[in-house]
Amino acid sequence: MANAPVQRMSQLMAKTLRDDPADAEVLSHKLLVRAGYVRRTAAGIWSWLPLGKKVLANVERVVREEMDAIGAQEVSLPALLPREPYEATGRWDEYGAELFRLQDRKGGDYLLGPTHEEIFTLLVKDQCSSYKDLPVTLYQIQTKFRDEARPRAGILRGREFLMKDSYSFDLEDEGLAQSYALHRQAYRRVFERLGLDYRICAATAGAMGGSKSEEFLAPAEAGEDTFADCPNCDFAANTEAVYQEVKPVDGSAVPAAEEIPTPDTPTIETLAAHLGVPASATLKNLLVKVDGEIVAVGVPGDREVDMDKVEAHFAPATVELVTETDFAVRPDLVRGYVGPQGLEKVTYLADPRVAPGTSWITGANKEGTHAKNVVAGRDFQVDAYVDVVVVEDGDPCPACGTGLKLDRAIEIGHIFQLGRKYADALKLDVLGQNGKPVRVTMGSYGIGVSRAVAALAEQTADDKGLCWPAEVAPADVHVVAAGKALQTELALEVSGKLAAAGLRVLVDDRAGVSPGVKFTDAELIGVPKILVAGRRAAEGVVELKDRRTGEREELPVDEAIARLSA
Repeated sequence: MANAPVQRMSQLMAKTLRDDPADAEVLSHKLLVRAGYVRRTAAGIWSWLPLGKKVLANVERVVREEMDAIGAQEVSLPALLPREPYEATGRWDEYGAELFRLQDRKGGDYLLGPTHEEIFTLLVKDQCSSYKDLPVTLYQIQTKFRDEARPRAGILRGREFLMKDSYSFDLEDEGLAQSYALHRQAYRRVFERLGLDYRICAATAGAMGGSKSEEFLAPAEAGEDTFADCPNCDFAANTEAVYQEVKPVDGSAVPAAEEIPTPDTPTIETLAAHLGVPASATLKNLLVKVDGEIVAVGVPGDREVDMDKVEAHFAPATVELVTETDFAVRPDLVRGYVGPQGLEKVTYLADPRVAPGTSWITGANKEGTHAKNVVAGRDFQVDAYVDVVVVEDGDPCPACGTGLKLDRAIEIGHIFQLGRKYADALKLDVLGQNGKPVRVTMGSYGIGVSRAVAALAEQTADDKGLCWPAEVAPADVHVVAAGKALQTELALEVSGKLAAAGLRVLVDDRAGVSPGVKFTDAELIGVPKILVAGRRAAEGVVELKDRRTGEREELPVDEAIARLSA
């Protein structure tokens, strides 16, 4: 077995810090900076130092091995991309302000790639002409760019980040389903090997398009995603993908609708207080503009509208709230007193909780006036039912009805059955067995490689510092020389023997650094095993510590080396 390298901390470019960075909000940001893994270059832009690069490379290695295992082939495509393919698919505009756009010296339009569906599609169009060339799955591990409005949380949400993106190309939908299943299993193996706690959650496709979509989420307090988990069945979904069914009720006994005076009650809170009813008895009607056309969104008064769900329903159209100017040109829309009955030239979207037969108190489209006994399906019609409320703890599970539990999480992977959206836009055909063109169907699959590092830090760190799983740690063993010459000599000797046995070794041989600082740094850096050449070095005895459990034992040098080598 070839000797693995020994990394001496006396020669390592890594400066540990005692205090948290002033701008750090989450644990991974604090610890990765303090332990000397990353440094901020600009807002949302990070440099990886030697220890951080080792962890990042280990995550890449695991991802690469599992992608290769399902027959995927690695390529490397440019990050600087031409405008035309993204214009053909509509994403040059759909991405909006998140897209980094630039021009070359001749005035040609380019972008920094946020994701590569278009470019992979064109690559396959160039290289594959027959059904015999398919199926094929291609992947790359590459830096992506998105101009985040508020880059925050260290490497969790940056403006450039490392991502594995892969794409499957099949002749038929059955082949796509198989490629999707292969990726799903590969992702499970990746995250299990990395040591991540994760959930597979139903998700919306968003700007990516396509049909089936699932996210791999790592539960963590620092996460920006919220997912709903059922304690009774296997249902799990991003809250944006939780949808309730429309369940009509019998509203035949409800009296006729009647208007009631409600002065100075333009909000649900003032209305409920004025009438002495719960907010859940009222109907809230939010007005938005979809590509300039006004749409009303109806939800129970005690619920909030999830604008992400509204935007997903109308994507890729632009959705924005109405303004004072919009009310000024539409006197039939009375601010604070809008009701669905009698609305003209307004599309009415309703949450499933506003089911046919349900009765509501809602605006009467007159200043200072509401209406009661307004029944859905009798007094007003719903153009489309879409679950658009913000999901809350205890909402019924769509699968079994049990109350859902909400948790925060970090998105670490996302898989999509894209279908033919990009193949249609870029005319990706191959000749079928009958000699006729066949439109190819695609899948898209991403893993946040740099984000996985942050997710691991969030999930595994303790009050002393980082605590890496063995698969991704920057070394297998952190050898600490307590300080005296004999201890340093033994530490270096042991490090050489461990390296000869194939282990990756980080040895703290720094002169003039106190034992207390070295021990603190070893726990902060988070290598799984810590070996200390300390007070019994002269006897040939070292202390072996498990970073995760804190367990310690004193062992003769040879036994410690044998234990670690095994």
